[in-house]
Amino acid sequence: MMLLKPTYTIDELIARSKAGERKAQELLYKQLASKMLGVCMRYATDKMEAEDMLQNGFVKMFKKLDDYRGEGSFEGWVRRIMVHSSIEYYRKHHKMVQVMDVTEMSNEPSVNPAAMANMGVQDLMRLINQLSPGYKMVFNLYAIEGYSHREISEIVGITEGASKSQLSRARVILKDLVLKMDEKKYGYAG
Repeated sequence: MMLLKPTYTIDELIARSKAGERKAQELLYKQLASKMLGVCMRYATDKMEAEDMLQNGFVKMFKKLDDYRGEGSFEGWVRRIMVHSSIEYYRKHHKMVQVMDVTEMSNEPSVNPAAMANMGVQDLMRLINQLSPGYKMVFNLYAIEGYSHREISEIVGITEGASKSQLSRARVILKDLVLKMDEKKYGYAG
């Protein structure tokens, strides 16, 4: 006779986790861990650091679980905790460099649309990971997580102007990296 493991909905796992059921907490962790590790990787310098960020984020998530009211996506709620926790971890363990205003570069070469269309997610993430920590953090918060410059300034502890400046500079650097990657791939310069 084969015994089947019971399956639970996310709402059941949340309710059971709130009640302190360790097995439900473990299942909730297993359900979300790989996606949330991806979130943490965007703010970490390496996988080991991302795993530390993930663990800290889950500790906070389980402590705040009673605050989740069931409004909106649970995964989105957990993602916000992971982002904030990752940034908090990063700020605690790394020196943050604040960049002030950077002048806009108006005569930059444009990126070949075919280069962007053929770029995979892994390639893009590799390029983003080449950014300096400050640029990378602002770029991720703005372009990937969807935070406003006001929110970023509060989260990271910089001015709105510095957030805009870092995003602008990150875009210029990424554009440069895409152009260089395109040149290598297709053998032409601009």
